[in-house]
Amino acid sequence: MKFLENFNTKYHSAPFSEIKLEDYAPAFKKCIAKAKEEINAIVEDKNEPTFENTIEALEFAGHHLDRLSSIFFNLNSAETCEEMQKIAQEVSPWLTEYGNDIALNEELFKKVKAVYDKKSSLSLTIEQQTLLDKKYKGFVRNGALLNEDEKKKLREIDTQLAKLKLTFGENVLAETNNYQLHITNEADLKGLPDGAKEAAANLAESKNLEGWIFTLDYPSYLPFIMYIENRELRKEIAIASGKKGFQNNKFDNQQNVKDIVRLRHDRANLLGYQSHADFVLEERMAKSPEKVKSFLNDLLEKAKPAAEREFEELTAFAKELDGIDHLEKWDSSYYSEKLKQKKFNLDDEKLKPYFKLENVLNGAFTIAEKLYGITFKEVFDIDKYHEDVKTYEVLDFEGNFVSLFYADFFPRKGKRNGAWMTSYKSQYIKDGENERPHISNVCNFTPPTKTKPSLLTFNEVTTLFHEFGHGLHGMLANTTYPSLSGTSVYWDFVELPSQVMENWCYQPEALALFAKHYETGEIIPQEYVDKIKESSNFLEGIATVRQLSFGMLDMAYHGKAQTIDDVKSFEESAFENTKLYPDVAENCMSTSFSHIFQGGYSSGYYSYKWAEVLDADAFAYFEEKGIFNKEVATKFKEYVLSKGGTEHPMELYKKFRGHEPTPDALLKRAGLI
Repeated sequence: MKFLENFNTKYHSAPFSEIKLEDYAPAFKKCIAKAKEEINAIVEDKNEPTFENTIEALEFAGHHLDRLSSIFFNLNSAETCEEMQKIAQEVSPWLTEYGNDIALNEELFKKVKAVYDKKSSLSLTIEQQTLLDKKYKGFVRNGALLNEDEKKKLREIDTQLAKLKLTFGENVLAETNNYQLHITNEADLKGLPDGAKEAAANLAESKNLEGWIFTLDYPSYLPFIMYIENRELRKEIAIASGKKGFQNNKFDNQQNVKDIVRLRHDRANLLGYQSHADFVLEERMAKSPEKVKSFLNDLLEKAKPAAEREFEELTAFAKELDGIDHLEKWDSSYYSEKLKQKKFNLDDEKLKPYFKLENVLNGAFTIAEKLYGITFKEVFDIDKYHEDVKTYEVLDFEGNFVSLFYADFFPRKGKRNGAWMTSYKSQYIKDGENERPHISNVCNFTPPTKTKPSLLTFNEVTTLFHEFGHGLHGMLANTTYPSLSGTSVYWDFVELPSQVMENWCYQPEALALFAKHYETGEIIPQEYVDKIKESSNFLEGIATVRQLSFGMLDMAYHGKAQTIDDVKSFEESAFENTKLYPDVAENCMSTSFSHIFQGGYSSGYYSYKWAEVLDADAFAYFEEKGIFNKEVATKFKEYVLSKGGTEHPMELYKKFRGHEPTPDALLKRAGLI
């Protein structure tokens, strides 16, 4: 398989069906060797270092390696197997070593520094200045100013961290796949909607078993925990979900958590930072651990009284309904859903017939068309990595190619839980050619059954819109340099396009475009729309406190030097101020907290709430002018979606909005003020 040239395919799309597992390791070796040649050419250039021959050349070095890495590691999340995981363990240290070879290359750094030191005399665009700053800081933040012994130590830490993060994720996936709840007595399914029941029966049949099978994949787990009347069975599956990586077996993640936290702290200290959070937040809008902690605590102060009131109401309701004295975590979704039905006469089962997956996706496409002038057309001549994946050509109104879009929506064995957006090819401009991106949304939605299409819960609808918002950030990218393109922005800005997109799910004008009954074609009744809107703040205090608790746990791990004797006790003390439900001894969230221990959210989990402040403020502008207002949409596209990380995000936000955001719009929307 040739990875050192453009693929001979439409739009140079990845030829998934032609790539064999045994191709990867040799391809990584070749692409790393080629990237090293490109770096050496920069170092050995006898000309005086300039922006073009050093910074730009460095930006495009390793281009083939980047493409190969994006294909391989995306598939390792969406369509993996044991052999692929072994390859990941083998190649990750090579990539870490290659990254360190660049970051710790003294001659290369001298050239970068030479350009950086004369930047005031260069006539650079804002984007070029940003790239220069990013390249220089990238070296400094990765050890360029360290002595030889320190550099050696940094390499060792980085290699260990790369392997630990991979192992952490593999363990969570294994624990998810290793559990199933097999039910043979239909009476145990009392309360469960027919669709979920049929899906569980199909799963059992696929495993040659009688009855019904439930797993820890969200489309299976969530209806169970939300609707099953049998409290003991809810308890069983909830505990199974909560103890992933916390079972003192070969997939246990407790030591991995301790090692990752310790190594991150050592790395930050080595580079001259007080903590991992200080290191990370230097490159974020929030800037410092103190600012993040104060942001989280301010929101907690406003949300906690509401959360406590809501919790008391939920407790009283459970007692009145079923004589339950003490609410446990496995009661949360069940009684929340029952109370929601009582208060609003609205439940997911009433709404699901109006949210057929294909209609919701087409709704997201139509909204993007109205706002940003792009169209989506399903195509069948683009190679796919699994038959479930759908491929779309994205064009502008003039018929110009904007992006490829891959949609992968159903759970399967080789796919990790959750939902995410990713890219198989970055957008950039080189040699006068605007290379367009290839973007993917990966989710785990309720699959179709023999009798019904895929019908989404309202929560799944907002998830689809959320990931599609990230997708638009990638698809509409229009920058010169790949490392500043699309979602390559400050981490606490990256959730703005995704979270702002969720707002259209609550608007009657938008719902009318796609919320149609899958059998009759009837548009969702206005009373349901009113109730969706009315219930959008239902138990918002509890939800806010829960989200803040995750941000606080993240900062507890990464905000200062830690000696963690016991992961569970450490977690409990971090949750002290946000606790509503009694603790479950068998469970530990940290050991499957993939966002911070496998993904890129360490010291950044607060950014979901931070971005909510931005999104509430941004959407208030749309509401003021009209949710499909062209002028506002064009400004959002120009300053937020297409600019990537070419400028400081606050500057871009102010160009769009005219001022800095305040939390008022969020607190008002959440009903907390």
